[in-house]
Amino acid sequence: MYVSPQREPLIKGEKDYATITNDVTAPMAGKPGKYWFMGITISTTAFLLGGVATFFTVWFGIGTWGLNKTIGWGWGITNFVWWVGIGHAGTFISAILLLFRQKWRTSINRSAEAMTLMAVACAGFFPLIHMGRLLVGFFIFPYPNTRDVWVNFNSPLLWDVFAITTYFFVSLLFWYVGLIPDLGTIRDRAKKVWQKKIYGFLSFGWVGSARHWSRHESLSLILAGLAAPLVLSVHSIVSMDFATSVIPGWHTTIFPPYFVSGAVFSGFAMVLTLLIIARKTMNLEEYITIGHIESMNKIIIATGSIVGIAYLTELFVAWYSGVEYEQYAFLNRATGPYWWAYTIMMTCNVITPQLFWFRKIRRSLVATFIISIFVNIGMWFERFVIVVTSLHRDFLPSSWTMYKPTLVEVGLYVGTIGLFFTLFLLFVRVFPVIAISEVKSVLKTSGEKKK
Repeated sequence: MYVSPQREPLIKGEKDYATITNDVTAPMAGKPGKYWFMGITISTTAFLLGGVATFFTVWFGIGTWGLNKTIGWGWGITNFVWWVGIGHAGTFISAILLLFRQKWRTSINRSAEAMTLMAVACAGFFPLIHMGRLLVGFFIFPYPNTRDVWVNFNSPLLWDVFAITTYFFVSLLFWYVGLIPDLGTIRDRAKKVWQKKIYGFLSFGWVGSARHWSRHESLSLILAGLAAPLVLSVHSIVSMDFATSVIPGWHTTIFPPYFVSGAVFSGFAMVLTLLIIARKTMNLEEYITIGHIESMNKIIIATGSIVGIAYLTELFVAWYSGVEYEQYAFLNRATGPYWWAYTIMMTCNVITPQLFWFRKIRRSLVATFIISIFVNIGMWFERFVIVVTSLHRDFLPSSWTMYKPTLVEVGLYVGTIGLFFTLFLLFVRVFPVIAISEVKSVLKTSGEKKK
């Protein structure tokens, strides 16, 4: 007779409600360790370097970048699309997995939601700085004005403004609503008066009554219902920046689903990179278990396979179309001057994630950490290949040119990475990195609650 294998518990060890609260809030209560100070020093330094690069860009103009008459989009848009993609995992884990009642999300959703906000903030920086003249940025917003100037709603770049703004605010609301019960817990445990007042204000007077919980759960489901379509729509709209053009290599209908799957792919990789470090440095191994890591790796297998199929579909459509320009665009990607970028993209995004089919690798923290970094490297090069190799050889051979980033562009990119990790390190010191109330809700289900 077949006996189904016992499900791995979501929480390890002898836990009760008080223990969970103590364990999760311990990193906030104590003084930061040396690794936290080392991390914040490095990330802040990178952020300040980005500030210097931003000053050069604003003061001297976009001429400080490596752009030219053929390649008008370089690292700026490459980094924009990459950061937007990273922000997808948070909403996917929080909204879609909540709607599907996946309980394994409870230990990782808080970090993923915070990561979404930080990644979208980094992404929104690049279109603004790419305009060159930040002081006229208000022209992208449609509002009645005395100049009789109206925005061009036919431009996909304007669609980005609405998509990213909507995505950010819905994600912010979803993250904050989920945080309210935990803020009430921290308020009650705070020993200093100023901490009680701040967390009391942020918790909106939460007391944990039946009415509060009822309203909290209803609002969470409503926001999850609003956020779930955004997972599909936001990166679809970003992909239309490319797909609605007539540039060979961009003008393809596969871009929306291809970009969405790639975004979830890279987003989950970044969540793994952060959580593997956090679970070790913050002693959260019993809450972020190998089972959680394995579940996320399974999603990486699925989305990575979709990305690989999309790559092959692009090559097939280019060949089957019979359009010489389209065929040459993809041949140039694989064998042209930027062949090395295409090789890195295919290796990191198609071959490397398939290692997760092996259970031993899928459950290995070292292997997962390394592969997650490779995935994000590969996804960055995917955006670079799409942006640069489709532009550097135009319809006219006389317009062909090469592109390489300047130190200013590199500084801007490093600055956003510094901003991202600085915000995350501050987040883990101010807010619980794991959703306390949600982990408690699955305590009985996990079989770890003892009578």
